[in-house]
Amino acid sequence: MFRPLPFFVGLRYTRAKRRNHFISFISLMSMVGLTLGVSVLIIVMSVMNGFDRELKQRILGMVPHATITAANGGMDDWQGILEQATETEGVVAAAPFVDGQGMLTSGDVVRGAMVYGIDPTYEKKVSIINDHMVQGDLDKLQPGEFGIVMGELMAQYLGVTLGDKVTLVLPEANVNLAGVFPRLKRFTIVGLFSVGAEVDSTLGYIHIKDGARFMRIPEGVEGVRLKMDDLFQAPKLSWEVAMQLPGRYYVQDWTRTQGQLFQAIQMEKTMVGLLLTLIVAVAAFNIVSTLVMVVTDKQSDIAILRTLGASPRTIMGIFMVQGSLIGVIGTLLGVGLGILAALNVSEIVSGLESLLGIRFLSPDVYFISYLPSELQWRDVWIISVAGLAMSFLATLYPAWKASKTQPAEALRYD
Repeated sequence: MFRPLPFFVGLRYTRAKRRNHFISFISLMSMVGLTLGVSVLIIVMSVMNGFDRELKQRILGMVPHATITAANGGMDDWQGILEQATETEGVVAAAPFVDGQGMLTSGDVVRGAMVYGIDPTYEKKVSIINDHMVQGDLDKLQPGEFGIVMGELMAQYLGVTLGDKVTLVLPEANVNLAGVFPRLKRFTIVGLFSVGAEVDSTLGYIHIKDGARFMRIPEGVEGVRLKMDDLFQAPKLSWEVAMQLPGRYYVQDWTRTQGQLFQAIQMEKTMVGLLLTLIVAVAAFNIVSTLVMVVTDKQSDIAILRTLGASPRTIMGIFMVQGSLIGVIGTLLGVGLGILAALNVSEIVSGLESLLGIRFLSPDVYFISYLPSELQWRDVWIISVAGLAMSFLATLYPAWKASKTQPAEALRYD
């Protein structure tokens, strides 16, 4: 049942006496602290959600969800394996590949690279690379022409552009009468891609037939790359596909190649969320000190209300209303500020980078080169409820203390 007296008196007590502006200032600071704590928590959780999303969409859009490779080093009937893999429920698409680690050189510049031999027709079904081409075309990878598609950052490091030639060097040697020479081949750049991630500086693509010839894979295909409908089913589904195939095969999925990065983001999200929740808790429990001073400031008023017939429960309700009001206003302001900032944090950071002429997230260090953000209303709801709950709990002790005030003791010196 709604009781008007505690509510309206609690609203009136939100401001201290005119002669004691310090308490009003402390109340304002408690509200501001709660606002900042809630807003920062929403912003940080949104940024962590953004990193999680980018890992799934960009990084795992370029690297395989899972791969199946033959134990003997090559696949003879890779077309049949592709058909059988795509018939498995949960597997969206499959594509053949060969891969190797090597070095790309241009002049005096050398960069390490992971080079995939692909069939452009199949690759478009399992990778997002075709959606992120900035120059050239993936279809220009033609067998026998030895073309290469590389990341835009890789091209910048090597100082090359579309149409230039680079040399691919494999960590293997050719032995002939003239001596021992590294295995190398000149490739022409036919395309550049940019996904805004670390792969822009590490990946290169050549045609699968050129790759098989250069890497000396007689069967022409080293393995099959799988794309899953559900990323988290990749370990299970890849093993199901491999178990249905005759012969021996090696299975590898993204949880082994990129799993540590994903787990690190999840752990960071949990720990950062916990630490910032403690900051919100500190801001919320500042209400305790505020209400304690208000109770001291209102001793005579409490005594008068008690002599007029107000029960301890009514007195307790008055100060709970006052503390809860600080919590509600602070939390709502923080939610509004946090949502506004979370929806625009990428643009804000990009503007600061342009203004200051610096790069906050270098692709050499971080796996993406910009600050992503994804606002999830579930997080907003949890943070709002947590802020309100902690604010309410912070009012209990001072309100209970006020309800125990004895009128005779409070009025003795007034």
